[in-house]
Parts: sequence; structure tokens; C-alpha cells
Amino acid sequence: MEIDAAREVRTTCPYCGVGCGVLAKIAADGQVSVRGDPDHPANFGRLCSKGSALAETIDLDGRLLHPEVYGRRAGWDEALDRVASTFSQTIAEHGPDSVAFYVSGQLLTEDYYVANKLMKGFVGSANIDTNSRLCMASSVAGHRRAFGSDTVPGTYEDLELADLIVLVGSNLAWCHPVLYQRIAAAREKRPEMKIVLIDPRRTMTADIADLHLAIAPDGDVALFTGLLAYLGQHNALDRAYIAEHTTGFGQALFAASKLDLAGIAEATSLSEDELGRFYGLFARTEKTVTVYSQGVNQSSSGTDKVNAIINCHLATGRIGKPGAGPFSVTGQPNAMGGREVGGMANMLVAHMEIENPAHRARVRRFWNAPSMADKPGLKAVDMFKAVGDGRIKALWIMATNPVDSMPDADAVEAAIKACPFVVVSDVLASTDTVRHAHVRLPATAWGEKDGTVTNSERRISRQRAFLPTPGEARPDWWIIAEVGKRMGFGEAFSDASPAEIFAEHAALSAYENDGARDFDIGAYAGVDVEDYDGLAPFQWPAPSQSPPTTTRFFANGNFYTPDGKARFIPIRPATDTRTDEKFPLILNTGRVRDHWHTMTRTGKSPRLSQHIAEPFVEIHPADAQRFGIGDADIVRISSPRGEVLVRALVTLRQRQGSLFAPMHWTDQFAAKGRLDALTASLTDPVSGQPALKHVAVRIEKFAAKAFGFAVTRERPASVTATYWAVAKCRGGWRVELAFADDNTDWAGFAASLFGAPPTSDTLAYHDRDAGQHRIAAFDAERLQGALFVAPGPVAVSRGWAAEQLEETHAGQRERFRIVAGRAGAERPDAGATVCSCFSIGANQIAAAVAAGCTTVASIGETLKAGTNCGSCRAEIRVIIEARRVQAAE
Repeated sequence: MEIDAAREVRTTCPYCGVGCGVLAKIAADGQVSVRGDPDHPANFGRLCSKGSALAETIDLDGRLLHPEVYGRRAGWDEALDRVASTFSQTIAEHGPDSVAFYVSGQLLTEDYYVANKLMKGFVGSANIDTNSRLCMASSVAGHRRAFGSDTVPGTYEDLELADLIVLVGSNLAWCHPVLYQRIAAAREKRPEMKIVLIDPRRTMTADIADLHLAIAPDGDVALFTGLLAYLGQHNALDRAYIAEHTTGFGQALFAASKLDLAGIAEATSLSEDELGRFYGLFARTEKTVTVYSQGVNQSSSGTDKVNAIINCHLATGRIGKPGAGPFSVTGQPNAMGGREVGGMANMLVAHMEIENPAHRARVRRFWNAPSMADKPGLKAVDMFKAVGDGRIKALWIMATNPVDSMPDADAVEAAIKACPFVVVSDVLASTDTVRHAHVRLPATAWGEKDGTVTNSERRISRQRAFLPTPGEARPDWWIIAEVGKRMGFGEAFSDASPAEIFAEHAALSAYENDGARDFDIGAYAGVDVEDYDGLAPFQWPAPSQSPPTTTRFFANGNFYTPDGKARFIPIRPATDTRTDEKFPLILNTGRVRDHWHTMTRTGKSPRLSQHIAEPFVEIHPADAQRFGIGDADIVRISSPRGEVLVRALVTLRQRQGSLFAPMHWTDQFAAKGRLDALTASLTDPVSGQPALKHVAVRIEKFAAKAFGFAVTRERPASVTATYWAVAKCRGGWRVELAFADDNTDWAGFAASLFGAPPTSDTLAYHDRDAGQHRIAAFDAERLQGALFVAPGPVAVSRGWAAEQLEETHAGQRERFRIVAGRAGAERPDAGATVCSCFSIGANQIAAAVAAGCTTVASIGETLKAGTNCGSCRAEIRVIIEARRVQAAE
């Protein structure tokens, strides 16, 4: 058999909205490696830790590889016929609004386009919404109120040209690391650049901030309305721009002036001095970019927050100019592409408005659609409420996991379980959502599918296939189109390739446009398969008639409102107290550095699980003392809707009175870690985006009688501990444990955990009085598993224990070391992983500091830590500073 030569394919990362270019190299033996594409204008070769580990996530473990109908394997014809006939019958009996699609920013634009076309133009309902509703709907609503269109004015280049960057509700260092590194690099070249971080937590992004404003939850509206008033009071307005290009300034300024500086300080929990420093810096710095993300969007006042920020940029004319403008950075790889095709319930394709009869008529003509939706559909939260109360009787979920990611997640799960007909298209056979599907459809994954995505700066890039399609998996666009054909709409869904779909999408963007709409990529309406295959990244607008001279919008006005002027939106700060005696703390939810959404992809990578391997909550030391919680205790967090069990991390980074916990853990990875079981279905009244950053909760110590840690070669089939969390490691799995009682048969528990064969050799140590138990099982010279039990959090090096799964253990001395839980002097403990890219631990970094490395750069030269994606550089600096303090003492 002839072996193919190695090849390298240009594609795009499937994680956040930065949209990094990736070079996937396929060796002659089929091994895949990835690196950043140095020619891609989003990242210029940089990748974050998640992007760097993409090759570790493309295995077929756990993949859904064939259709299933009611729990049994089926052929595609049977599965597609069942979906089409059930949806058609449901529509015939109950009307088009009795069915719904819930889609995802993980879909490619071509998938999104076909799904939106089928639902809005042929089913005749707008009941299609997306998990991007949880991500950036408030930004969309704010843009449309101010600009008349969902237009991001600026580009990534502005982040490097700005003299002031204001980061609002954005932990850029962990959530958009490549943008963070672009800013950090620009700052090194221009040290005079100033950075302000506005966030209740002191995140790792604070490492490059000149000023951190630890604002009260949802204090942003007061902060930015106060800024607008300050700009008016201090003659820092661009009155010519306001007069020529905007309307409503007087009303907005009047509303903003309702609070004086003392009132703003009270509403934001910031001092008047902090407010004065920030306001003065903003007022005198012409080149200012305000970057905002989920801390702004995921709020019951999210749209007002967005417009409060935009008001300040309009008032100073700092919009659409090099180094100036409001900048929404999206959470998902194709949230922007979904917006372009109208993939949300209240939008129409190509940035047209579903409420506008002329726009609906235009799209109907273009599609030759028989049943055009004539009103907005149900947004995500309301959609699942309608599933729960029976209004929606057939639901198709594509490429997302709402049982874990939607607010009030237990109610969402109950709704899906009760729905008469649920279809799920996914790449995995077992997620918390897939398990409730009546029909399961195997979709292609990243590396197998072809299409386009649009990043946060409106740049469209190709995702290209470089892997063979496994089993019977099919692209999402093909699956949707085949259902459309079977529902009787064959001619409209006859596209043979994603290139044809993209060409149609581009043609519709230009159809009867003539500059009336912002989204226009008509230059690509005639693209064929060959041109599509070679498509280079480009920013819109890209009209067919003439190339634009700039990719920024609005510097010279020309907004997409009826009068062509931007609208100031009057914003009045409102107090919103959600805590009470029963639920006295505020929970803020978010992401960690190395994991993504519900870990269906990142959970496959040992490297990405080294940094943080279990669900946790950050709590301020004063709150920890108040509630009797120690570092590394297991705690129960409760809200009126549910509860979770997580590990406590006591830290001054957290604001007193507030907690922070990440949203990634699911029933697949933890006993009780589904954080959105706590969050409420409270939404922003304009955008419909849930308020996931401000949840009233209580916290209490879980009275564990025993704690455990284990490593095992095979993933445990089940774990009978009250608290558990599993994470992939090299050679197997690591497991954190806590037990409600200590009367466990530890030998039997270990055997069930390891799946150890009856012939395995076992070493054990038991000190029942001290509550200490150590058990290690060996299969020949390989470690099958090791369990460590203690009355408190287990003090065993996790990294070292996991490494033993890959070692050989022929002699008793090596085996006793495992039971003892420590390495020999010749192999010092690396400590908790800090740099995932190079697997460098905290102890290694501390040792390098002790040996004379006193800067992040010198640590990089010695250990390589921080030299790849750079997202650990802030943590390295913390270790360096801590060692300096110790030395000074």
C-alpha cells in the first residue's frame, strides 16, 4: 500500500470568536499536528492553549457514527424520513409554531443558512434560535438600537493602534488569549498605552491593566451613564459629530445626569477617586477602544449596558476611526456568521429585519419561499419554556448541549424529556442532551467538515476538511437539506456543496441592496467550487460593484437608521437587589483558560485538563471565614432552582459578597457540577439574553467524612462517591472524590474504580484511626490504578501520580512509592500545572525563580513556559512576585 506524502491544510480554529487561522499538518502515517497560520490576519501564527491542543481532540472516542431512531441503529433514509414526516405532521396538526430548531455558534455559516432558510422560509415559523443568544444577543440589540444594524464598527488592528483600551466584563487573557497577546505585544512596543479593566474579579487580565475597577455586579450601566455625564460636564464632547451624525443626545445626557458622582460611586461600589481617574483618562484620550464581552452581555440590563458604552463613543466621535470604537468580542467561532444568516429568532437573513414587510417580501422573492415567517419567533429561554408547557411539540437541537448550558438547566432538561419528539444532531453519542433524543443524527466534526466562519472583526475564513468522514457522519447542511427535500421543498434545498450555499448566501446579501444594508458580500456571489476551496480570509463589506476603501464603519456617519444618523439611547441606572437572608451571595459564572463550553471537545485532551481538573468556586477569605469554609473544602452552592458540589478556592481575587464558578462541568465529568442548574431564566427585556453573571445563592461546607484522589488507566464506568470529578490525563484518568461517610469498603471501591482484573497485584496501606488509606493495583508491570483516601483534602501530587500510569513498575520499591504517594528525591514534584502548552508546574517555576530567573521572559528562556500561547504569563508573574515577597521576609 502506497503511503501518501505529508500535507498541510489551512483551516480555522473552532473555539472562540477570535477566529484564528490554523495549519493542520497530516503526516504520511496519518498523525495530525497543528500550528498557528502565520499568514492569517486574525492571529499571525499565535494560538492559545486550546487551539494548540486541537490535534488531541480529534479521536473517535465517544463519537456518534450512525443514525439512531428510538435507541436503535437505523439507516439515513429511515432517520431522515422519520424527522421529516414527524415535523410535517406536527405542523399540519398544530401549525408551524409547534416546531422549533435550537442551533449553535459551532455550526458553519452554510449549515446555519440552510437551517434558517428551512424554518423561516418554508416551515413558515421564526422558531429558530441559537446558543449565541446566551453569548452576544445584547450586543446585537444594542447595535440595532444605536446604528440601525448589527454592525461591529472596528477591527482587531484598532486594539494595537489605541492609546487607551477599556476592557469591560472581559477576561481577555483566558477567554480570548490571542487578542490579549496582540494587546500585550502592542503595549511592549508602546508603553504609553493605557489599559483599564472593569470586572468584579481581579482576573488574570488585570496583569496588564493600569487600573482595575472592581465594580459591583451590574454596575456597568451606572458607570457609563456617569461617564457620559462627565464628558458633558468637562467639555469633552465632539459636538460637530453629534450634530451632524446623531440624534437624541440631549435626552441621553439628561438621563445620564440623574446620578451625581457620589450616587455613581454607591451604585458601582467604586470610590470617587477611582471614578475620577477612569473618567479623566477616557475624556482626554482620543484613541480609545472599549472592548466588552459576556460581563456586559449576560445581564438583565445587557442591552442598556451596550448602549451606555456606545453613547460615550458617539458623544466623543470615537467610532470607526483607527484606534477608536466600541468593540464586542464574541464567545463562539461563528456567532457572527449566525447573525449574518439571521440565525436568531428575531432576525432575518443578511441583516434584514423580520418585522419589516419589505424585507420579508424581498427574502420571499429571492428564496421563492411558500410560507415566510411574518413575526419574530421564540428566543432561547422562551423556546424551552414553550417546549416544557407543550406549545412546541417537535424540537431539533443542533451542535449544542442546552441541558448544561441553558439557565434553569434542570427545568430545560425536564422540558426536553417531556417533549413528544426530539432530534439531536451532534458529533458525540453521549452528552447530557443527546441522551434524551428520540432521533440521533451523526454530524461531522471540526477537521471533517467544509464551510466558513466569521470572527469578531467581521472576517470570513474557511474551515477545511483534512480528515476522512468517519462512519456514517454527514455535514449539518446536508442533513438539514435532506429533511427539507423530504418535507416537499426539494428544489430549494438541492445544493450539492457548501460552495453553492455560500454563493447563494453572498448573492442574497447583495440582492436589492445598493448600499442600504451593512452586510454585503456580493463580490462572492459567483464563487465556484474551485474559488471556494481557495478562498482567502476577507472582511465584509465586500460588495460586487466596487471594493470598499475601508473595513471600518461609521467614521463619517452613514448609519443604517431611516435618517442615516446614529441614535443615542437614554439610559437610566436602576438598582437590582437579588440577594436576601436566605441567598446572601452573588454568583458570577464564566469560563476557565483551557476548557470550552461543556467540554465535549476539550475534555478529550489530557493537556487541557492539567491546569484545572474539577469544578470549583472562588470565594473571598472573609466570606470563607463567615461560612466556615477552608481552602480545598467541598462546598454546596444552592439557589432556589438547584444545587451543585464544587471545590472551594479561597482567594483575594474574588470580590467580597460574590462568588465565581465556571460553567464547563456536566454529568459526564462530575457528580453534581452543572452550574446552570443554579441560574435563573431571568433575561434582558430587549435582547432576551439570560442574566448568567448575577445569581443569588448561598454556600455551605459539605461535611465530607473522607476525601479521595485516584488515577486509573480506564475511565471509571461509575463512581459511587457523593462528590466526584473525572479528567483525562496522559495514560488514563484522574478522579477527585469526597464521601458523605467513611465506612466504605475501600478495597471494593478501588476495584470498582479501576476496573482491575481479578489477577491484578494489589498493594494497600490502611490506618483506620487516622482515616488514611492507600491502594494500588498492578497488571503485570503497569499500574492499573491508585487510590488515596484521607480525612481532609488529599495531599498527593496529582501530576506525579498521573505520570505513574505511563511508567513500568517492576520492583517493589517503585510500587511502594506509589502507595506512599510521593516521588523519590531524583524526581522532584513539578507541582500544579501552570503552562499547559509545555506541561510546566508551579514548583518548577518557583525553583527557576530561586535559581535566578526573575522575569517572565527569563522563565520562558529557561523552561519555555509562557512562550507559546502566553495565557499563563500572568500566573507566572504571580509566582515570581510571591517568591520575591518570601525572599524579602
